[in-house]
Amino acid sequence: MYIFKLPALCEEEVVNRIESFLKKHDVYLENTTVIVGVSGGPDSMLLLHELNKRRKGSFQLIAAHVDHMFRGEESFVDLAFVEAYCKEQGIPFESARIQVTQYAKENHLNKQAAARECRYAFFRQLMERYKAQFIALAHHGDDQVETMMMRLARGTVGIGLAGIQAKRPYQDGWLIRPLIGYSKDDVLTACEQAHIPYVIDQSNHTDDYLRNRIRRHILPVLKEEAPHVHESFQFVSDMLTEDEQYLQALTKEQMNQVITNQSPKQIKIKTKPLLDLPLPLQRRGIQLILNYLYENTQSAFSNQHILGTLDWLSHTEQPSGSLDLPKGLQAVKSYDYCMFTFERSLVLDQSYALHLKGEVGEELFLPNGQSIVVSNHVPKDARNGNHFFLLQKDRVRFPLIIRSRKNGDRIKLKGMNGSKKVKDIFIDKKVPLAERDSWPIVTDSDHQIIWIPGLKKSVFEEIDMTNSDLIVLQYRQHENL
Repeated sequence: MYIFKLPALCEEEVVNRIESFLKKHDVYLENTTVIVGVSGGPDSMLLLHELNKRRKGSFQLIAAHVDHMFRGEESFVDLAFVEAYCKEQGIPFESARIQVTQYAKENHLNKQAAARECRYAFFRQLMERYKAQFIALAHHGDDQVETMMMRLARGTVGIGLAGIQAKRPYQDGWLIRPLIGYSKDDVLTACEQAHIPYVIDQSNHTDDYLRNRIRRHILPVLKEEAPHVHESFQFVSDMLTEDEQYLQALTKEQMNQVITNQSPKQIKIKTKPLLDLPLPLQRRGIQLILNYLYENTQSAFSNQHILGTLDWLSHTEQPSGSLDLPKGLQAVKSYDYCMFTFERSLVLDQSYALHLKGEVGEELFLPNGQSIVVSNHVPKDARNGNHFFLLQKDRVRFPLIIRSRKNGDRIKLKGMNGSKKVKDIFIDKKVPLAERDSWPIVTDSDHQIIWIPGLKKSVFEEIDMTNSDLIVLQYRQHENL
């Protein structure tokens, strides 16, 4: 754990910072209901303490705690601590114990993403039950620095790069973060001065998560160079947010000329007017479409899906075809128009055929939202599984053809005599029917099937890894945001 020796934060300054935040963001708490997320750590306990001082009958305050059950009895002790504090202070208390590890496994999420989904689902339930206008969370300035660095490292663009929003719409009200101007040291100092009790989550002091590694190893270096680095990052966040709001407004205005029809299940657009827009507005236009259609679906798409969709739309030499997007959404283009729809019955023809030259660095986005990348680097696990294919260039005729399946397709499997029907491989691998028509089949120019990415390899895979003509094909499955 690191502690920075900064000037102490006096009680009056704490009050002034909270009031300044509320005024700056037009937050008026009088005659409202405020739910505050409380983990029991110093950040959330300070926020609960400060909001409790301000209520004095002018607004209703409710503390909400989620036990993610990661730490067994230790996390239950945290719940009991927060509940006891709220009882002592006369603050209504709500809690939930959720098996997040099981939820993560069932929904194919990492533990941190699963915890966030469960936590925010609980907050939504409480806001609806109490008809609350605000949910207040205790993210502070150091959290902002960590978040922006994580997102920059992952290639996040747009509003996501601005990090944590100080205030944003949530449910039928607002999510606010009154401590966003504090550093961690400010929080600890304020807790000490006001004698606010708190608990420490020991998992925050390990290097198990990227956020922890940034907090423990990178943030201290930044603070040595600029003790108030959190203020600089918040300034950048504010500027990025303002820029993004302007670009979003401009995009919405331009998309009125692009969208011809829309409903909760589908949107139809004119392709050329979209592609005539400046590229930053094209990206945001696709994002607006997906945000609208995925309104009630968490983490449905990534930046790669936006870029892949634009790349697919821009291939005018292929005037018709379809593209599979997450959660059953399909984009279907036909000459001058494109339909984004969940109504799969509208999709009449999902066939496609794309060419791959086999040049190092080449990446081909596929109709199912994934891609195939060409490199000359052989990873250690390239021979294991079916997501890599090692190919000697003089063994087959180029360009490779990546296409949809056809009746009668057969592949000569590696390590097996004879051939096998592609249809039977789909059945054996339990590939959902809805995914089979868009699943990529890789052939050479002589129409020999050499690879079914992610499923099976053919006898054409190269054995000699030292061959200078060897290229590596990787089936890259893009993760959701």
